[in-house]
Amino acid sequence: MYTSNLNNLILNSDSYKTSHWVQYPKGSEYLSSYIEARKGDYDVVFFGLQAFIKEYLSTPITHKDIDEAEIVIQAHGLTFNRVGWELLVDKHGGYLPLRIEAVTEGSVVPASNVVCQIINTDPEFYWLPSYIETALLRAIWYPSTVASVSHYCKGIIRQALEKSADNTESLIFRLHDFGSRGASSQESVALGSLAHLVNFAGTDSMTALVAASRWYQMDKDMPAFSIPAAEHSTMTAWGRDGETAAFANMIEQFGGAGKSFSVVSDSYDLWNAIDNIWGGSLKDDVKNMGGTLVIRPDSGDPAKVVREALERLAVKFGTTVNSKGYKVLPDYVRVIQGDGISPQSLSKIIDVVMKAGFSADNVTFGMGGGLLQQVNRDTMSWAMKASAISIDGIWKDIYKDPVTSRSKRSKKGRLALIKHSNGQLKTIKADELAAESDNLLREVYVDGKLLINESLTMIRERAGW
Repeated sequence: MYTSNLNNLILNSDSYKTSHWVQYPKGSEYLSSYIEARKGDYDVVFFGLQAFIKEYLSTPITHKDIDEAEIVIQAHGLTFNRVGWELLVDKHGGYLPLRIEAVTEGSVVPASNVVCQIINTDPEFYWLPSYIETALLRAIWYPSTVASVSHYCKGIIRQALEKSADNTESLIFRLHDFGSRGASSQESVALGSLAHLVNFAGTDSMTALVAASRWYQMDKDMPAFSIPAAEHSTMTAWGRDGETAAFANMIEQFGGAGKSFSVVSDSYDLWNAIDNIWGGSLKDDVKNMGGTLVIRPDSGDPAKVVREALERLAVKFGTTVNSKGYKVLPDYVRVIQGDGISPQSLSKIIDVVMKAGFSADNVTFGMGGGLLQQVNRDTMSWAMKASAISIDGIWKDIYKDPVTSRSKRSKKGRLALIKHSNGQLKTIKADELAAESDNLLREVYVDGKLLINESLTMIRERAGW
């Protein structure tokens, strides 16, 4: 009977990795590999390594893990390096003899630069850096890609607010995470939603709050916030004829000075809801409740719907013109668009809204699948490749350079990341590092010990919070 233990690190790898320990040249001692996003439309916001180390590398491998893994791997039809894994337990107490270097989390790095580098610290474990590739690369590419997409969206919104609003104070609440139900697993939510919080402070993912406490020292600070909000079930439960009563109940339950709440308003007819209910029979209640009603469309072409919603609300509630010359609705009414949001559609909506003369201050966005699920390793072409090997005490560069795809050419040698005097980051070989240059790759993990343990607050500041 084979194991059902998902926490066995030996089994947290691709099957073919189990045979690689006999494939390296005789005399192999050290293998150095690196991780990069080879290309992409976004700068890399590095995030997630600390979570991986705490969750998976802080617990030692045991002889029981080895016994379980051997049964699975051999029954699977593969060879098993029992001697190597037993040596790891007996010699290193089950902790991985590895050195992992990386840029500090929250660092913004252009694509095609090294962000992480790994090497074994014991020559008997030359096969280990490659073995951990599956788990380590996955632990980095996903949260880093989400953080990068979120950061890119933040730049779009910031630029729009700078152009059309009196200030950008509300920026960190302008993109709300709606992605929890659409993610592939709870761990995806934990990592992806938390990665979004590197840039923003709005989420409907309570799992991200747990993750922030578990991995990034936010046990005493609340990293994100939300507001009461309606869904279609709570609105349609009143029936079509009861829609006005359903809306009135939201005001009664959640209105008040300084309070905000969101109401999905397209269960039947969004334009009727705006013209005849919010801007009609409930208009005085909305104006006098003391808080902010956030109307949520949830269907149709996002750019067209948001623009028309603002135009109809302007007719009913009026607008003022701010210092930038753009129209702003009264503080007690706003719009949130959470359907069909991606970096591309978000940019389009903002352009349409501003061309219609409205400030971006009128609109908040919710992003679900486009944030957490519509990304993959190829979004930024993430890869981990071996770049140097020591055989019989001699280091040599290794690389791939396929004639069929120059974009998959890999880097050579042991690497470093430096910042030029002009502020630009560049990957170089470590042996080219000048005495006055600072290698931005820092030791994060060595032989079972986490050396850099930062809070989400510190990471946010680094990412330009």
